[in-house]
Amino acid sequence: MTALASPVRLTQYAHGGGCACKIPPGELEAVVAGLAGTEPTDPAAELVVGLDDGDDAAVVRIAGGQGLVLTTDFFTPVVDDAYTFGRIAAANALSDVYAMGGTPVVAVNLLGWPRDVLPAELAAEVLRGGLEVAHEAGCHVGGGHSIDDPEPKYGMAVTGLVDLDRLIRNDAAVAGTALSLTKPLGVGVLNSRHKNTGEVSAEAVASMTALNAEAGRAAVAAGIRAGTDVTGFGLLGHLHKMARASGVTAVVDAAAVPYLTGARQALADGWVSGGTRRNLDWVRPHTDLSAVGEDEALLLADAQTSGGLLLGGEVPGAPVIGEFIAQTEFTVIVR
Repeated sequence: MTALASPVRLTQYAHGGGCACKIPPGELEAVVAGLAGTEPTDPAAELVVGLDDGDDAAVVRIAGGQGLVLTTDFFTPVVDDAYTFGRIAAANALSDVYAMGGTPVVAVNLLGWPRDVLPAELAAEVLRGGLEVAHEAGCHVGGGHSIDDPEPKYGMAVTGLVDLDRLIRNDAAVAGTALSLTKPLGVGVLNSRHKNTGEVSAEAVASMTALNAEAGRAAVAAGIRAGTDVTGFGLLGHLHKMARASGVTAVVDAAAVPYLTGARQALADGWVSGGTRRNLDWVRPHTDLSAVGEDEALLLADAQTSGGLLLGGEVPGAPVIGEFIAQTEFTVIVR
């Protein structure tokens, strides 16, 4: 079904857009520092993956060697069209389940809407887009929660299932394995250009609305156990977290990293979000960037929305962009 034209530009009703609105990674880690490692008095189930390494989702052990995967994600509009915004936000929320090697089962909507400013019909279009992408994923949508909010926001809380013997996590990278990326980068600068000029990148929209389902299945089939998805902290930020949690160093071949058409021009035109600059500032002390210039570093730190999977291993069709090596003084080396 094609998108309906929105009578307003949704991006103009938000201070930022998409995953670039995330709280800066260093600041976020300081906020949650005291929460990791705590346990309930009498837990009803075993927590397999929690807050410790900032993985994509929580996982709780259930019967039969299965894990219950729980995640949530929501953000302000990254595009102007309401239906497309809903599709992107849903694909982004579902991605965390795929990044753990799981299958989404049921989701609930999270909606914030400035009801005195934007018509309810647009909110309905957002929800319709989210519903259609969830159904494409074979995932039920069982209701949700909404609030009156000064800015439009949408996302989902998603529950999935995973075979614990095939669980993919961000602390399992091993030296000597390849590093693969399943979607090109550049969404952040193209979205920033869209917000400021109204120019739509059909390629960026197609990338953001594409589910990571096939990539997740391919990773599981290939026996990959280390991975994450690339969203608001950029490739460098998510790779830093992955290498740090695994006790290895990631080496990135900058020339092998794929980009969406127009991304480099959007960067040259100055459409770099504050989130991207904060990402680079955060990883710079932990990353050897001596082989590349500032522009290349900014693209590698570009805040993505509904990005691809970053995997410790090779999967068909995904470019190999580097490798993991034994730990050095840096968590990431760009060559």
